[in-house]
Amino acid sequence: MADDLIFFTNPMSRGRIVRWMLEETGCAYRTEILGFGSDMKASGYRAINPMGKVPAILHEGVVVTEAAAICAYLADAFPGARLAPPIGDPRRGTYYRWMFFAAGPVEAAVSNKSLGFEVPADRQGMVGYGSIEDVLSALEYAVSQTEYIAGDQFTAADVYVGAQLGWGMMFGTIEKRPAFEAYWSRIGNRPAAIKAREIDDALLPPRT
Repeated sequence: MADDLIFFTNPMSRGRIVRWMLEETGCAYRTEILGFGSDMKASGYRAINPMGKVPAILHEGVVVTEAAAICAYLADAFPGARLAPPIGDPRRGTYYRWMFFAAGPVEAAVSNKSLGFEVPADRQGMVGYGSIEDVLSALEYAVSQTEYIAGDQFTAADVYVGAQLGWGMMFGTIEKRPAFEAYWSRIGNRPAAIKAREIDDALLPPRT
């Protein structure tokens, strides 16, 4: 039932990543659109996410926030979609490695670049990612070894990493390296990805 899984989002947020993941699972879900500001900061929603941010899901009484965590959770909650290597499979380590590399170093490095902040060379050891160049080189390695992040099977890690790359290249926060473009071309036009974009695009406010 759709009410068993409620998705809190805004079409101009990282909720677009979770929408893609939800469409990949094929599960039924209900969407709650929240406006930035008063909607997200209201006490009712803060009971779901004290940060007052989206995305978040409420699944059979379980609250999950943070896009990467939601993707990992949904992959395990709906195993029939085969969006995660099974426990005990050595590919699961690779799956976790690159999903959370994207959620940690990539997210931090790209955000800092977008804000115009560059870590001084003598302080790079103080941040988790070192430099944007190191991060992008590691990411290039990740998407160049096999067809998908964890081997020959598309997983939730591809949703998260792919969304970061697609969004970053679109807005110029991640440079368009051939390996990135080739990887995005392999995953960005999956039926679930297209459907998710269409749903969220239709929810965008009209341009004035």
